[in-house]
Amino acid sequence: MSTLSLRLPNSLHEQIRRLAKREGISINQFVASAASEKMAALLTEEYLEKRAKRASQKKFLAMLNKVPDVPPENHDRL
Repeated sequence: MSTLSLRLPNSLHEQIRRLAKREGISINQFVASAASEKMAALLTEEYLEKRAKRASQKKFLAMLNKVPDVPPENHDRL
């Protein structure tokens, strides 16, 4: 585990402190969780962009043509 010093505006620090207390966790846990959530979002976006570059419209349309043209079942209707 490593140590990181942050400079935060007092108002942000106070809000984090209140929210962490409300959740029953430490400020460190709160900030680590927030950083993890942000990283997950950015890494997911990066993964999807890379995956999209490998996409093939021809293969997509070929798969789509295999889907039967039938009305949806009752439980799938809006």
